[in-house]
Amino acid sequence: MKEFKAESKRLMELMINSIYTNKEIFLREIISNASDAIDKLHYESLTNKKMKVNKKDFAIIVKVNKEDRTLTVSDNGIGMSKEELEKNLGTIAKSGSFDFKNENKKKENIDIIGQFGVGFYSAFMVASKVEVISKSYGSDEAYSWVSKGIDGYEIKKANKESYGTDIIITIKDEEEYNRYLEDFEIRNLIKKYSDYITYPIKMEEDKKLETINSLIPLWRRNKKEVSEEEYNTFYSDKFFDYEKPLSHLHIKAEGLLEYASLLYIPSHASYDYYSKEYEKGLQLYSNGVLIMEKCGDLLPDYFSFVKGVVDSSDLSLNISREMLQQNRVLKTIASNIEKHVKSELLSMQKNNREDYLKFWESFGLQIKAGIYDNFGMDKEKLEDLLMFYSSKEDKMVTLDEYFQNNQDEKDIYYACGSSVDQIKSLPQVENLIAKNKDILLCTTYLDEFALKAINKYQDKEFKNVCSDNIENETEEEKEELKTLNEKDRDILNLMKEAIDVKEVKFTSRLTNHPVCLSTVGNISVEMEKVMNSMPTNNNINAEKVLEINYQHPIVKKLEELYKNDKEELKKFSKVLYAEARLIEGLPIENPTEITDLICEILVK
Repeated sequence: MKEFKAESKRLMELMINSIYTNKEIFLREIISNASDAIDKLHYESLTNKKMKVNKKDFAIIVKVNKEDRTLTVSDNGIGMSKEELEKNLGTIAKSGSFDFKNENKKKENIDIIGQFGVGFYSAFMVASKVEVISKSYGSDEAYSWVSKGIDGYEIKKANKESYGTDIIITIKDEEEYNRYLEDFEIRNLIKKYSDYITYPIKMEEDKKLETINSLIPLWRRNKKEVSEEEYNTFYSDKFFDYEKPLSHLHIKAEGLLEYASLLYIPSHASYDYYSKEYEKGLQLYSNGVLIMEKCGDLLPDYFSFVKGVVDSSDLSLNISREMLQQNRVLKTIASNIEKHVKSELLSMQKNNREDYLKFWESFGLQIKAGIYDNFGMDKEKLEDLLMFYSSKEDKMVTLDEYFQNNQDEKDIYYACGSSVDQIKSLPQVENLIAKNKDILLCTTYLDEFALKAINKYQDKEFKNVCSDNIENETEEEKEELKTLNEKDRDILNLMKEAIDVKEVKFTSRLTNHPVCLSTVGNISVEMEKVMNSMPTNNNINAEKVLEINYQHPIVKKLEELYKNDKEELKKFSKVLYAEARLIEGLPIENPTEITDLICEILVK
């Protein structure tokens, strides 16, 4: 028995127990090593004409033996001599693949997966014993390397007819490891991690060897050779969504940075999409080997709905191939993907509005959140994707379409509420619609936050029609209002004392309704409702203004009450304020008092 030539036995323990956090990846590592061995032989055969090998014969065979509790992975690659077994397997972190790649680094077309020399030892996470039987190409002798773990290893002569390597893993005799002796489980792991290894991975089925993996990834094929049905089938199989995606993006980047990507825009949000449990990210491959199931760094939060895969040989991986080191390559790929996704969405918005509206219905909230997040840093990237309901067009429009349709207007008008019909019934909105003004009707809680983050679009400022600073009066109306407000200042001040508002004033913005609420400052009534619905102890109050229709008969009634019964005026003020709150969808603080006052007024 020979001891490992590593610094200490502790290194083996650390590597097995700490470097790899997911035991099932041992099969990925062993198969990747087998693929490397075949790559080496294939490359040598291209440069050495005396080597007679047929690429069509290359394969990796996986066998499960439940009785012996063994899992065997065999390849017909270059194999190893006794010295190479000693060198590559006797020294932890010694990588034959890495040496091979370095020796040939000036030559092209060498894609070696294993470069760290520790992947093989991941087998000890599930194995009580590992035996490697190998015969180097062109040699007459085969050798066996056997180890039960940190105690060491032994090498001896063995019998093997053909060149290549057999790795025989004796699975630990514990219940949690029994899954690695089930054919279906091994097949699933091959499909999950090694589906795009470029050589056939075969298992026995009805006494015949059957290829398990797909070999050539869809994203590496020529776009012209892939049908729409193949794209959709890949999506449903890969992401378990049986509704067709709205769109796909097949990207192949070449040059200083090479990667291939296949991205999908789903037709609907998953059941957990807007929950804390949802995890964004694209599947990340390196040379066809799955590295990360969900690489969140490849997508910004506002495009977290995108599903797909990215495959690159230029990635800088860490020793376990489970985590990705932060580097320029990853950031560049992520930036390119973001641009492609936005371009695809804008194309859909312009050329296939029906599909874009489906997308917007499912993921519009995420785009709005992206505009509001990070203090509006990403607003310029996303504002062209926004859509709102136009009161004039009676349909969803983009900000640019609103701008083009209303170039004569100084501002962009919007109003907020629970539904299109509810917003249209607001007194302030009715008045502006009657004046042929176009209003963006905002029906989600994030709409106003997003618009305030943008602030201006094409030099037009966003104005909430329910705010106090909307001016649509003629000069004549302004003068009449000014006179009336000054004349009845005492009445308005007494009303303000009776209710909790910033101001009470007469307005010309109403047609049939007697009163409405407007706000002063940055917080609107709708924002107050949103923020107070959150699970916090904050009590947010917008600064409200009670506006009274200066042409409504209620004005004369208020003037009469002020002359004859000021206490009665205060009661009227509370009822009018309650009416205005109800119109805005706000609660009445003391409904019992208000109902009593209404009854008292009705019986007089």
